[in-house]
Amino acid sequence: MSTKFNTLSLSSDMTDNLDRIGYTDMTPVQSETLPLILDGKDVIAQAKTGSGKTAAFGIGLLHKLKVKKFRVQALVLCPTRELADQVAKELRVIAKFAHNIKILTLCGGAAFGPQLGSLEHGAHIIVGTPGRILKHLGKETLSLENLETLVLDEADRMLDMGFIEEIDKVLEYAPRTRQTLLFSATYTNEITFISNRIQRDPVSVKTTSTEVQNKIQEIFYESKNKTDTLIKVFSTFKPENIIVFTNTKIAAKDLAESLSKNKIDALAIHGDLEQYERNDVLVQFANKSCPVLIATDVAARGLDIKELSMVVNLDLPHTLETYTHRIGRTGRAGAEGIAITLYDTYETENAMEYRADNRSFEDADALSKSNTFEMKPKNVTLVIEGGKKDKLRAGDLLGALTAEGGLAGSAIGKIDIYDRQAYVAIQREFIDKAKKQLSNGKIKNKKFSVWVL
Repeated sequence: MSTKFNTLSLSSDMTDNLDRIGYTDMTPVQSETLPLILDGKDVIAQAKTGSGKTAAFGIGLLHKLKVKKFRVQALVLCPTRELADQVAKELRVIAKFAHNIKILTLCGGAAFGPQLGSLEHGAHIIVGTPGRILKHLGKETLSLENLETLVLDEADRMLDMGFIEEIDKVLEYAPRTRQTLLFSATYTNEITFISNRIQRDPVSVKTTSTEVQNKIQEIFYESKNKTDTLIKVFSTFKPENIIVFTNTKIAAKDLAESLSKNKIDALAIHGDLEQYERNDVLVQFANKSCPVLIATDVAARGLDIKELSMVVNLDLPHTLETYTHRIGRTGRAGAEGIAITLYDTYETENAMEYRADNRSFEDADALSKSNTFEMKPKNVTLVIEGGKKDKLRAGDLLGALTAEGGLAGSAIGKIDIYDRQAYVAIQREFIDKAKKQLSNGKIKNKKFSVWVL
């Protein structure tokens, strides 16, 4: 397969401009998706930032643009203002092959008035965040009746930030006969679900990695003091997030307390928790506000955490099937994972049943622990005492946090909205600013109680 742009069915003006700006050879995501996009197909592509995905969908939508038709023909939805600005900037460079192509960004955190003025002059391509796009659609300052191409960029991040409702509402304003392109760094059940709903016979392209069996380093340690060994494991391997499995809920509770006393942020999930407590724990672990989750097998059912660095069996699982199921949560989507199993003298005989070529049994004394070692999360969770029942949406929270003088979108992580509460992950160094921003301001013209979880 040729990787030259001039082998595609593009105009000479387009290829000449691509050559001028240094686009000669296609990246893997471009060579695999562009022929499909130019053919009018719906595409769902797994591609990370820096893979050239913006040029892939950008060249596609610009190629079929009718420049003399001054109507919105393409819409690119992005999770944050920063990404939208970055995408719009690259599209403008690619669009230099023709005169008078107008590309507008519409994002929350920016003044509404100037956006109205820009829209009155018309645009060919809109790049923006779901909440602000929806606001313009609701006020009829933006029309999508001539839309031919819809792009969801970093779709997994948009779903993480709770934008599914906004995306659904935006789609109500879009023609059904359109081309829909979905780009995501990960392939999750949620991504497949949304693709099935909004795309027509999409062609799936994965360039981040070939689907292979989970790559997991499996290590067993005999331990006289499992908590001490566990801390040494964390200190040695420095995983970003870990699920520790225990066989009993009492062991889960006790371990969480012991780790917290050793400056390791840990939360336990077990059958004694009320539903709201379970929500609090799972939200914090999933949004990277807590690095260590301790769970029993029953409590961990249905848990789907992406990009899990490590799984630890504090106790030997009762069956090999349970062991396989536990460790299969790490090393997904081409990433490398680590599975650690601890056993004491009384469990040695059972541990020997796990011997296999792909598992190593090592000396716990080889592990080391720094005296200054601690595990603090990169995010902290902000709780807003309002949710779906108050008609709160992710876009409302993002807008309030990024309003004038507020946070950058990059400082805001996963957003979870329940019936009566909303949770927002904020980078640790910005938590005070975020709390102050929401406490002093209003969300949808209403005051809500805000506190740090």
